[in-house]
Amino acid sequence: MTGSVDDADESGAVVPPTGRALYFTGPRSISVERESVSAPGPDEVLVETRLSAVSSGTELLIYRGEMPRDLPADTTIDALDGDLSYPLKYGYATVGDVVALGANVDEAWRGRRVFAFNPHESHFVAAPADLVPVPDDVSTATAALLPTAETATTFVMDGRPRVGERVVVFGAGMVGLVTTRVLSSFPLERLTVVEPVAHRREMATTLGADETLRPAEAARIGDRGGPPGADLAYELSGSPATLDDAIDAVGYDGRIVVGSWYGRKRAETDLGGFFHRNRIDVSSSQVSTLAPDLRGRWTKERRLDVAWDRLRELSTDRLVTHRIGLGNAAEAYRLLDDGPENALQVLLTFE
Repeated sequence: MTGSVDDADESGAVVPPTGRALYFTGPRSISVERESVSAPGPDEVLVETRLSAVSSGTELLIYRGEMPRDLPADTTIDALDGDLSYPLKYGYATVGDVVALGANVDEAWRGRRVFAFNPHESHFVAAPADLVPVPDDVSTATAALLPTAETATTFVMDGRPRVGERVVVFGAGMVGLVTTRVLSSFPLERLTVVEPVAHRREMATTLGADETLRPAEAARIGDRGGPPGADLAYELSGSPATLDDAIDAVGYDGRIVVGSWYGRKRAETDLGGFFHRNRIDVSSSQVSTLAPDLRGRWTKERRLDVAWDRLRELSTDRLVTHRIGLGNAAEAYRLLDDGPENALQVLLTFE
């Protein structure tokens, strides 16, 4: 149903005739379009967006045209239908308010602040079951980082750090930093973060890293300790070439969890040396699903509860470096594309 100024839910709440939505229209091309706003169906609500968080990993792949275009956008998120070809609505970290209800929806939803895995747009309809109420003690900006905390929680669950282990995180972007924070709660022998950007290394220290190294210094990790090398490494840099550094960092029987999504980026990886001799285990981790052997005890809802708890421990004011209006969204992506030293977390605002 297409909305108009005359549309209203049962209480008379007016549905605006148009809203705004962000489209990726081609490599390094962004467009913000006016669109009709749909009135909620009987079992739906209408959400007006306050903020949405930009992913500097997945969304930069799409912005740069480095995503595999025939891949489904995300089969686990109803709001992300179709594939990854242009033009494309994308994004999955939106916080807003329920402003109108369908006839069959409980009145308690009206005015509720909610999180949604939804693209960057000012208004959208959704089933209440697809929304996550934001706890009263969590700010709107912090709630927009829920997918980051959920992803970090997943990485740590999949890596399964053990007491006394030496763990290395390659990459201190948002996901790497929040993963560092979660790992810092474990009784490790040493937590090391490898990152080229100085202020990101400083942030990693603030969030619990025992030491930070520049990439050129990472070679020392494989020679330290007895037995030598790290026990567990996370490759979260987004650069496939960093896999070689992770292989060199872990010792015999070491584990590497690859959380980066490389899209169509390729790099030669040296599997003929330490990888072969040291029986190194390399595995992928991705937040859309739970690891098969965890599903007996864990659900996505339980994992999300853990992610909220981890978010409450973060000083998100220091992680959010930019707030940019949706109308200037192209500036946000240019900023991130120009280099990791320019920004950490960018939020889009919808005033």
